[in-house]
Amino acid sequence: MMPPPFEDRVEAGAFLAAKLMRYAHRPDVIVLGLPRGGIPVAYVIAQTLGVSLDVFIVRKLGVPGHEELAMGTIAMGGVRLLNKAIAAEMQISQPEIEAVAAHETQELMRREQLYRGNRPALNVHDQNVILVMTD
Repeated sequence: MMPPPFEDRVEAGAFLAAKLMRYAHRPDVIVLGLPRGGIPVAYVIAQTLGVSLDVFIVRKLGVPGHEELAMGTIAMGGVRLLNKAIAAEMQISQPEIEAVAAHETQELMRREQLYRGNRPALNVHDQNVILVMTD
């Protein structure tokens, strides 16, 4: 088995920040981190570049009975994507899709409150966004 490419997420963030220095101290740049693993990496990048940092929460829409199979996704700001081919193949009705989406929307809102508290989301309109996620 190969060793991980970085000692930890802080080292990964420092490495990536060095590659992104052309975005340093620009008011039109925002770093968004996906919880959980993306946040520590995003933090180092934002700190090093001297730019704003925010969290971006995404939730998978799992197929009922096969939740690990994604039929779509939802994200903050009302983003919703549906893989119509999977929904059709698995014969998922619109009411089932809506039920899964409603459940995941509640969880998305809970997590947004957990991560952000009462702070409003940063406005990403007309911004260059560096999106950080890990697996």
